[in-house]
Amino acid sequence: MRSRKPIDDAPPSQPAPRKRLAIVTTIWKFLSHAQHMGDRFLVGYPLDGAWKKPAIDVVSLYVDQKPADDQSAERAASFGFKVYPTIAETLRCGGDKLAVDAVLIIGEHGEYPRNEKGQILYPRFEFFQQAVQVFEADGRSVPVFNDKHLSYSYPKAKAMVDASKRLGFPFLAGSSLPVTWRLPSVDLPYGAVVEDALMVGVGGSDPMDYHALEAMQSVLERRKGGETGVRRVQMIEGDAVWKAADAGRWSRELLGAALSRSDSLQGLSVLDGRTQALAEGAEIARIAVDPAAYFIDYVDGTRATLLMLNGVLADYNLAVRVQGRPDPLSMQFLLPPNPNVAYSAQLMDKVVRMIETGRAAYPVERTMLVCGMLDRCLDSRLNHHEPLDTPELAVRYESPREYQFART
Repeated sequence: MRSRKPIDDAPPSQPAPRKRLAIVTTIWKFLSHAQHMGDRFLVGYPLDGAWKKPAIDVVSLYVDQKPADDQSAERAASFGFKVYPTIAETLRCGGDKLAVDAVLIIGEHGEYPRNEKGQILYPRFEFFQQAVQVFEADGRSVPVFNDKHLSYSYPKAKAMVDASKRLGFPFLAGSSLPVTWRLPSVDLPYGAVVEDALMVGVGGSDPMDYHALEAMQSVLERRKGGETGVRRVQMIEGDAVWKAADAGRWSRELLGAALSRSDSLQGLSVLDGRTQALAEGAEIARIAVDPAAYFIDYVDGTRATLLMLNGVLADYNLAVRVQGRPDPLSMQFLLPPNPNVAYSAQLMDKVVRMIETGRAAYPVERTMLVCGMLDRCLDSRLNHHEPLDTPELAVRYESPREYQFART
């Protein structure tokens, strides 16, 4: 007689309920951050050779400004979510209690004033505050992602991190450069001793120098002893940048190593295709437009420099002098072109994983520290380019050991 299989009376397993996401943004139009980040949750994104569609539904949206080319109404109609008039209603989906599992804050683009430092006064802090007020009133908090800076103001940035610690919710923030592909695909060995570092980038202040500083920080935070914070900063401009190199304040060798990773060098390369050792000659000073140097002196003695060299190149590259290594470690932070901006998919995948696991992939203190670096560097520029001590930036944290950037 054949034996019968035991009857399994257990009910079939049910799929996990889909997560509900609220998006709070300044503006949603073509190529805005809200568009190319928000769309990842609406239609999915490429990841590791496949198309990933997370089990997360956008259920509500707040948009602060709606220009003529606004896309928010079209996206809401196409994908079945609602645009609400206030942030509180967005998080509560029109009800009286928090009704979402995560919040995406995207305070980038739109028409906002600038302060005397030239910073655009995006209301990221104010958006975050209103979300926290809902968390406190409703007795529950959920993971939050904040795109780019926490705020143009370091005190506001710190207040945001303090609130996340007080209420105990996962908080992820920052630029896409730390998680994009690198050419070559390398990182600072964990626990290595850094002797000097130089980052070179392009673009205006303060949108693009922030990206460059955070990319550099995502590498340097892996150094021996972990992150200990910044004790002094300085920003200089114009001919003073080249004089500082002659005085030994920053390394032309490291600049050459960084530029060797660029595939967008300007000058003679554009005119007639010849290669050129820009770091070694006068050509770089001739073609650079309003050059600026940001000097970062860390508490543990590590020194780093960001050079913003508009007119010289069109990408972002880093070189690091590592103790025990004969040649500098150097890399390009790859930015695939518009309109697909595939690097934002890498960043949004970090957000998806935070929503799914309840854990941020890397410390939000990184973003907070970089906010402080930039804020104080711009203070230095206003203060006749003098160096400024920064005891308030003695921020300690440990970088994750595992690589966080795209590797396929």
